[in-house]
Order: sequence, then structure tokens, then C-alpha cells
Amino acid sequence: MDITASSDSKLLLQCKCPYRKKLEFEGSEPGLMTKGPVIDRLTRGLSAPGFCFATNHEDEDHTMRPSSTSHAGPRRPPNNLHSSVPKLLSVALASTFLGFGLAKPSSLFPDATNTDRNTTFGSPEDIKTAIHELRTVLAEAQVSTDPGDLQVHGFSSNDHHQGIAHSVIVYPESTEDVVKIVKIATTYRIPITAYSGGDESRGSLSRRILICVDMSNMDKILAIHEADSDLVCQPGIRWVEMNETLKEKGIPLFFPIDPAPGAMIGGMMSTGCSGTNAVRYGTAKGEWFLNATIVLPSGEVIKTRRRSRKSSAGFDTTKLFIGAEGTLGIITEVTIRLTPVLPTTVAVVQFPNVQKATEAVVDVMNTGVGIQCVELVDDMFMSATNKHGMSKRKWPEKDSLFFKFQGPTPASLKETAAIVRKIMEKHGGTGFQLARNDEEATELWADRKNAHYAGLALIQDAQAWPTDVCVPVSKLPELIYDTKRDIANVGLISTITEEEKQKAKDVVRRMVKRAISLDGTYSNPVVITCTGEHGVGIGKKEYLVEELGEGTVKLMKTIKKAIDLLGIFNPGKLYPDDTDHTAKDNKGGDGHR
Repeated sequence: MDITASSDSKLLLQCKCPYRKKLEFEGSEPGLMTKGPVIDRLTRGLSAPGFCFATNHEDEDHTMRPSSTSHAGPRRPPNNLHSSVPKLLSVALASTFLGFGLAKPSSLFPDATNTDRNTTFGSPEDIKTAIHELRTVLAEAQVSTDPGDLQVHGFSSNDHHQGIAHSVIVYPESTEDVVKIVKIATTYRIPITAYSGGDESRGSLSRRILICVDMSNMDKILAIHEADSDLVCQPGIRWVEMNETLKEKGIPLFFPIDPAPGAMIGGMMSTGCSGTNAVRYGTAKGEWFLNATIVLPSGEVIKTRRRSRKSSAGFDTTKLFIGAEGTLGIITEVTIRLTPVLPTTVAVVQFPNVQKATEAVVDVMNTGVGIQCVELVDDMFMSATNKHGMSKRKWPEKDSLFFKFQGPTPASLKETAAIVRKIMEKHGGTGFQLARNDEEATELWADRKNAHYAGLALIQDAQAWPTDVCVPVSKLPELIYDTKRDIANVGLISTITEEEKQKAKDVVRRMVKRAISLDGTYSNPVVITCTGEHGVGIGKKEYLVEELGEGTVKLMKTIKKAIDLLGIFNPGKLYPDDTDHTAKDNKGGDGHR
């Protein structure tokens, strides 16, 4: 069950190698799945309601210099890293997610590190050589060391974890391009990561010098199988654009997983994301990704399975890469499942408190009526929406539920609305408002979608600091109330001290611990997670053992080491308790941060 809780305003408290040797590749022909170094190693190795408080972070001044270096892909304006920017710490608590939310520039060649204490990454000289070789195997426009490019790809306004300006950005246009890039990265032991929409908030951007593989040029739909309800595409296509293309072609199907509009299919698969449609359609970890073409760290190209919907042949290796966050390989092609487009409408209802709203949701979901989405927006965010000025309505500043109904006919929507209205009133719901037409439905739902921006608007130049946890819906009120009290008790005000920042981090940590411990112990687990839909990255990896258990995390690490022998694929992410080590410098010495 997926209730997104969002709110913001009353708790807004202003505060302020050595190994340079080139490696040999074997068994790297495309499609080779039964032999080769990776397969051999694997065989051997495996016998809500938002609470916001503002902080202020002053970044160092890093002057951007013009460069004639080539640049490819859509240019994005660099984030404003030169001024004091209030950061809005927001928490969106929900049964599937809750939201909290500094990046700091760094030099082009800082110490590189590895997650494996027995290996090191290439030196700055290796990186320069690798960049030269990239320019020889790719087109000029596909390789960029432009300072603006490096900065934009290394930092995000959604990510409060420290970032870094990458060494080089490459823009592949095919699986073959990715193979070339991976082989060069492996030869010189240069960390490598795929860059998708850049919308994530969990420290998904790398903190190491590396080759950043921007997938935005691989944005094509390769095949549409309407009769089979599936589609083959490259990883750089955005889900919104893909659905628009299907609509323009008159194909009555769509892809229902709906995170941020800028999200790309590759990143969605890599993080195991979800969105408001999770109530009806589940998450990316369901059956929506049928297969994928992957370039492994060895340069081998595999396809995880056939396109048929039904198969019991061996492991479902597609799911091995869902949620792996680019640590096992780079996705270059995906087959996704589509579902029919059905009529929808929207309704909104207010409640005296979160407890009553939660009880109403439990009741209505148990009826089995056609609910596509249900979102909880608390009284504080409703107040922020009124102050934002973008809504055409003056909303009651109460805890509110936003419903999206779905059914085969307009008549079925009216029937669902009548059933839901009756249940809402039984639990103290008032002011039930059902959209009269599609235009009004769009307006009502926009108020839910704009709640985040309404919260940001309460503080000038604020930026989000999001995080999320997921708990059973029955535990949602307790989590919301306890976290609200925690934020109020912290009393963050005014200054920019490290102590204030640490208080913010401590609030997030306690919230995650609270969510994980809300129902029983690991021996009696329930649907509780430290990250509902934004992945693990850097920010949540410390909680994985507590959530999954030590044995499961050890298995994950075993798989990682078997597939990525050098530890160069998106290092430092996902797997907890990694030990950072610096690369050897030109003199050959090891160092530590």
C-alpha cells in the first residue's frame, strides 16, 4: 500500500594500479552468457508529510572557465554553487515514502578510492591516458572535459551528500560504445558510473574521480510490440516521453511506474524506483522490466533473458540488476511491460488528523475498488499550497487525502467514488470533492504534485533535502507524530555551524531507525524499509544490515566481488561498511582519506 505523505510549513525553522598493466579480455563477444571471466568467477565464488527546516550551506567559490573542449548531450545550467543557498530539509513520510533533503565542489583530480582494501584505482596519469584513449575510440562530440559539464554531472540540488567534479563525461550512442568505454576504464582501473536523469537524492552522484557515462544520447524506442504489451528501448529515454510517444502513435498502452518526470528508464531500473502509481501497479522491482542488455565490468555483453512474459528457466538475472545502482554493470537496452490506459478521475477529502485518514485508507483498500493512487498531504503542506499561490482553490488546511480512481468506464469511476465517499465519511472525512471533468482532475492532482514546490517557496532560494522510508500503513501515524516531535525538539535555528548540520543528519538517522524498528524484530519482519523508492546510494547503505540481515548483505557483496573484480563500477555505493582507500599517486604510494 502506498500513501505518500507531504507537508511543510509550520515546522519550517530558519537555520540559517599501482596496476597500470593492461588487462586481457576473453569471452567478451556480445551475447556470451555461458563462459568468460565474469561467469567463471561467479561460478567459483558462489559454489508524507514533509517536515522542513532550512539550513544554510556556503560552498567554496569555484570559478568556471570557458573551454573549447567538446560537449555532447543536452546542456544543463550548472547548479548555483557560489552563493549561500538555504537548503530545505523536508521529510515526506508515507507508507511508501517520506522525504528529507549539500554538495561541495572538489578538484578535478582528488584522491581516488576503492571499496576493496586489496586493490587501488588508477593514478591521475592513468586517468589522463584513459581520457586520451577515449578520444581515439569515440567521436569528438562524445567526450567532454568541459568544466561546466564536469560540475553539472557531479552535483545535484536534490543531493545533500558531498559531490565531486568528474574527470570526464562520455556520451555513448550504442552498446558497442559502452563496451569500448568499459574496457578502457578496466585497463586503467578508473572508476566508472552510468549517469541517468540526475534526479536522485540518496547520494547517487559519485564522490570519486571517474568516467561518467551519460546515457542521454541512448534515448531511442527500438521496438513496440503492441500485441504483446511490451516495448524495447534504450536506457536514456525518459518515462514521460515514452508514454507521450505511445499516445501520439495511438497505442492505448503506457508504462505506469512514475517517479520524477525527468527520470530515465535505466536509472529507474537501477534504483528499483516507484511513484504515486505504486498503489495499483507496484514498483520497478515487480514484473515491469522483462529483460535487459548489460555490459559487465569485463566488457562482456549479456542479455538477462528472453522477451517472453513467462519463463521458469534458471535465475531471473534481470532482477539481479534491478536495485544494483550500476554497481554490477551498465544497462544499454531494456524490454519493459506495458499496461492498458484506463479512464481516471481525482477526488480530495479532508480529515481531522492523520490517524483518521490512515484508518480510512485501510478500509477503502480492503474493499478492492479501483484505486490507482492515494496520497496523504498533511495540514502543513496544505497551508503551504495556499501560500504558494499556484492553486485555483483555497484549501482547508487539514490533513488531506488525494485519490486517483481508475476503471474501465466513466460509470465505474462514479461507482468507485460513491463507495469511497461513504467510507471516508464513516471515518470523519469531510469536504469530499470529485473532479467534474478531466480538466478539473488535472488541476486537483497538480495541487498534490506541486506540494513539494509549495514547501520550497516558503523560504527564498531554498532547495530540497529529501529522504524516504517505508512502513506498513498501520504504523504511519506513529512514525509521522514521532518524527514531527523529533524535529520540533531539535530546534534548529539560525546558524550555519557544523553542529546544526549534524543535528539535521541525526534527525534523519533517528527517523530511519524508528521506521525499521516499528514492528517486531528481524526474525519477525514486516514491510519496513529504510528507502521506499529512492535507492540506497551513499546515504542509506549504513542501514542495509539492519534491514536485510548480515547474511543477505554478505551475499550481495559476494556477487559484487565476483562480477566486478576490480571494484570500479560505481564504487562506494549501496554496499555498507566499505573502506575507502586512495589511489596510488605518481610516486606509487598508498594513502588514506
